[in-house]
Amino acid sequence: MRKMRDVPFQDRPREKIAKKGASALSDTELIEAIIGRGTKRKDVREIARDICGILNERRDIRYEDIRALEGIGPTKASQIMACFEMGRRYFAPDTACGKVTKPNDILPLVAHLRDKRQEHFCCITLNGAGEVLGNRIITVGLLNHSLVHPREVFADAITDRAASIICVHNHPSGSLEPSSQDIAITTQLKEAGSLVGIQLIDHVIVTKTGHLSMRERGLV
Repeated sequence: MRKMRDVPFQDRPREKIAKKGASALSDTELIEAIIGRGTKRKDVREIARDICGILNERRDIRYEDIRALEGIGPTKASQIMACFEMGRRYFAPDTACGKVTKPNDILPLVAHLRDKRQEHFCCITLNGAGEVLGNRIITVGLLNHSLVHPREVFADAITDRAASIICVHNHPSGSLEPSSQDIAITTQLKEAGSLVGIQLIDHVIVTKTGHLSMRERGLV
C-alpha cells in the first residue's frame, strides 16, 4: 500500500472532497479525511484500513475499539466517534422511540399510566441526542421518599449510560397539582442527578384528561 505522501495531491481525500464531493470517496478515504495524518510508525492509510476492518465486522463500534488500534490516540478516537454520532443523529432513519424535545413527546410512552388506579412512577432515560434509551416503572403505590429513592431511579440510567432522565407519574385522583411529596421527590432527584452527572430534565404528572410539566411550572 502506498503511503499518503506518495499519493498525487489531487487524489488525496480532502482534495477529492473539495473537487468531487464526499460521495466520491471510498470508506477508507473518508476515514483518512477525518483523521488527517498518521504517526511515525504507521501511515494514515494503514490506520484507516484498520478502522474500516472493524466497521466491516460490526456496526456497534465503541470508543475503546478505535482507541485500541495502533496509531490512534484519544484525539483521533474522539474525532471518529463524533463523526459517527453526528451521522447517526442527522442522517439515520428515525427510530421508533423518537426524540424528546418537549413534554408532549413522552406522552405516548406513558399513555398506559392514565387509567391506573394506583400511582405508578416511571423513569425514561435519554441519550445526549434526547433519544429514548429506556422506559421503566420504578415503583407502584403512594409516592414517598422511601418508595422513590434516587438509587432506584438512577441505577438503570447509569447502566444505560444515559445523559438525562425524565420522571413521570400518574395521579389517579385526576388532579394535576403537584403535592408536597411530588415537589420534595423532584428536588431530591435533581440534586442526586447533579452528583452522578445525569440531568433530571423534567418530572411530568399525567391524569386521564391531561398532563403537567414540573419544569414548565418552574419546579425543576
